[in-house]
Amino acid sequence: MSITADEIVKLFEKDVRARKRLAELLVIEPDIRLAIINAVLRDVATKHDIKDMATKQDIAELRRELTELRRSLEVKIEREINRLEREIDRLEKELDRLFKLVLVSVLGILISITTTILVRILLP
Repeated sequence: MSITADEIVKLFEKDVRARKRLAELLVIEPDIRLAIINAVLRDVATKHDIKDMATKQDIAELRRELTELRRSLEVKIEREINRLEREIDRLEKELDRLFKLVLVSVLGILISITTTILVRILLP
């Protein structure tokens, strides 16, 4: 009578002590132990993997912070541009007013000079 692999597995499932002994026997064998370690290592994150993940998270966080900072700066720059445009408009109006004032003053001076000259010429 031969025993099948399925029956062997069922026997190990029932007997905890036999399972532990089998595990010990497998771990003692260097080639099998190395194969188990390599299989486990494929599923385990190394310090380097964790460091890479942390670095990637740091980079993502820095990108978010830089994006927020850029948006904040854009808003501040836009506000400053608007303020400067209002100031330029105010200065243009003031310059226009001053130009008109100077023009009226010069025109008044010219009329005054012309009147003085005409009065001296016409009234000897």
